[in-house]
Amino acid sequence: MTTYLLAGGGTAGHVNPLLAVADALRERDPDAVVLVLGTREGLEARLVPERGYELLFVDKVPFPRRPGGDAVRFPGRFRRAVAQVREHLRDRGVDVVVGFGGYASAPAYIAARREGVPVVVHEANAKPGLANVLGARRAAAVGVAFEGTPLRGGEVVGMPLRREIVDLDRAARRAEAAEHFGLDAARPTLLVFGGSLGARRLNDALAGSWQDVLDAGWQLVHATGERNDVPDPGVPGYAVRPYIDRMDLAFALADVIVSRAGAATVSEISALGIPAVYVPYAVGNGEQALNAASAVRAGAARLIPDAEFTPEVVRGAVVVLLSDPDGIDEMRQAAASVGTRAGTQNVIALIDRALAR
Repeated sequence: MTTYLLAGGGTAGHVNPLLAVADALRERDPDAVVLVLGTREGLEARLVPERGYELLFVDKVPFPRRPGGDAVRFPGRFRRAVAQVREHLRDRGVDVVVGFGGYASAPAYIAARREGVPVVVHEANAKPGLANVLGARRAAAVGVAFEGTPLRGGEVVGMPLRREIVDLDRAARRAEAAEHFGLDAARPTLLVFGGSLGARRLNDALAGSWQDVLDAGWQLVHATGERNDVPDPGVPGYAVRPYIDRMDLAFALADVIVSRAGAATVSEISALGIPAVYVPYAVGNGEQALNAASAVRAGAARLIPDAEFTPEVVRGAVVVLLSDPDGIDEMRQAAASVGTRAGTQNVIALIDRALAR
């Protein structure tokens, strides 16, 4: 019987691929022990137990970004976190540690090395986080979601995706999806979304250009975000939703997508072969633009900088694309070359390889 410890958390970007791998491991071998290592503060504290997995805790120890009291206290706090994980590894007889980044992963990588437990790293973003940069140095195997990710030993394996995305038959679900949104399955549909909280830049641009999309013969599904008060004009062909709880149906209906470029978003859109226009979130270290880069290089997507995404640009770029069916078809064919639905199984293959060593 194999005991797996999956380490990661903090955000959905770490927790969701972790849970996808956990589910597949449990499905493959119901007798296996699948444990998750996380912090009390992260999203994993709620999502992991809800999915039926035992969550082992480690202290959250942020890496200090500047001199000060936190920097002075960091070495001792990090040593304690490593000791906590080492105790988990010994007590539970862990055979392999699989890290997905986040606060739980860094001490897990150090603890595993000191206990002689093999490590597998998965990096979801094109720009790797500090924890995974550390873990990749001594890992038995390293998987990355995007080509060009600068991580030692990285192999492109794709993103472990939600089951509803992996199993989605877009053509078979299109009629159901159209009915769900009150739209016409026979008409082409543009899907616009910016995450659960929305994206003000996308909302403002669509507020001044939605009529142009409809005039081009397209329907529009617009997820505005739960914290955005975007008026619904209540016209046929324009479905405004504060939040979409059935993204599988939204993807089934979408012929082109305009969205931010988070790692999971890009991976799901590419896996489903949907042409996209990405408007990367401007805050941060530019990781969203890097996430979209491989799809853009392949011709599966286009990129518009956040500051440039205005109603005029929607009319001059997006609506022009919507009026070019041959161009959309070329993007759709290119998308098939950059996306994969096999990310979960590819990560499990890395785990099996690490165990075999």
